[in-house]
Amino acid sequence: MAIKNNQMTATTIVLLLLIGLAAGFLSGLIGIGGGVIIVPALVLLAGFSQKLAQGTSLGILLLPVGILAVIQYYKQGYLNINYVGITAIAFVLGGFLGSKLALSMSDEKVKKAFAVILMLIALKMLFFDKSKPAPVKDSVASSTKIEQSGN
Repeated sequence: MAIKNNQMTATTIVLLLLIGLAAGFLSGLIGIGGGVIIVPALVLLAGFSQKLAQGTSLGILLLPVGILAVIQYYKQGYLNINYVGITAIAFVLGGFLGSKLALSMSDEKVKKAFAVILMLIALKMLFFDKSKPAPVKDSVASSTKIEQSGN
């Protein structure tokens, strides 16, 4: 079911809608979606090259596609705005440096690096993460929420 020559057929549209729906659902459910769902789906189901899939995934994520999920977490006090800001600034620099490196490598090397990272994360989560008690809602997010509702 690979997409050939950038054809925008009804099948292509349905496939892209399903990939987006799955990525959005899993993003809202467990905080993943971009690289973990979209990139492999575009490579395996749509026939994209690794670099084309990564570029497309980044293009999707640069838009505020997760804003409704973010609002839900914020409303419940599970969002620390300060952490978001600091991490986002670092993400911009990291994205620039990572893209420069990836674009200097062959598609095959990038695909293998991607697969190794996914496997390492999966192995750590499956076998090496210890159960921890659920954290209390972050006081920064809660205080921000209280301050805003008081104004």
